[in-house]
Amino acid sequence: MKCGFHPKRKKRFIASFAVGALALGCIFAYQMISRPVGCSMDDLTAPLEAMTDDSEKAERSEKTVYLTFDDGPSSTTESILDILQQENVPATFFVIAAPNNEEYLPLLERTVAEGHMIALHTCTHDYEKIYQSPNSYWEDIDQLKERLSPYVDPQKLVWLRFPGGSTNTVSHKYGGSNIMKELKAQASEKGYHYVDWNVCADDAIGGHPSAEKIYNNVIRDVGDKNKCIVLMHDTKATKNTAEALPDIIRWFKNAGYKFDTIDHLEREI
Repeated sequence: MKCGFHPKRKKRFIASFAVGALALGCIFAYQMISRPVGCSMDDLTAPLEAMTDDSEKAERSEKTVYLTFDDGPSSTTESILDILQQENVPATFFVIAAPNNEEYLPLLERTVAEGHMIALHTCTHDYEKIYQSPNSYWEDIDQLKERLSPYVDPQKLVWLRFPGGSTNTVSHKYGGSNIMKELKAQASEKGYHYVDWNVCADDAIGGHPSAEKIYNNVIRDVGDKNKCIVLMHDTKATKNTAEALPDIIRWFKNAGYKFDTIDHLEREI
């Protein structure tokens, strides 16, 4: 007896395999095309130039937490704002103005009116575009400020967060190994302040982590820090972050932290 496929069965197998591979390819292509603009794994795995406390200062400094949300506004923003209002705490929103969130930009008026801070996270969040060169990055920032101007005073938009953080390396394949160094120097020259984070919710890494997981991720990263800049995301895909937010806020309150916006960070550290 000979082992192997009968010729007709072999042809059917090959045909079925080809159809399956094509289908998978189409699904993958659709996911890449329809993927919302915003943070990805690259934003959370880059080495961070996060804020750290000088040990002597930390001993005598007040415990403060800065809640920050990237990639909004979105369909989740109102839920986040409702929770912040109920808990009477401020937050900072690093926003974008891409096609998938333009309809939510009017929510920035409410955000500002309720005492929160709006900061810059680039207009497109497109690594290949913004990190082609320093000029490309600043053109994107100017475009973002223009789109935000009906809702926020652009003169007050002087804080920013680089997609991927200020020490990300993914930008190197587009603009060279020195691009982040150049952008940080230019940010200072142009009157901007940039900030990373030292506590991460890991809510945008895929798999849609549960509210409990997001809460545990935040508490895990706090450790013995007196100053915490918490990175979370404000997108349609991160609704579980809003669900976790009340417990996160209450944990910080019970631990003796006060809440503030990023614009007060420079004078406190």
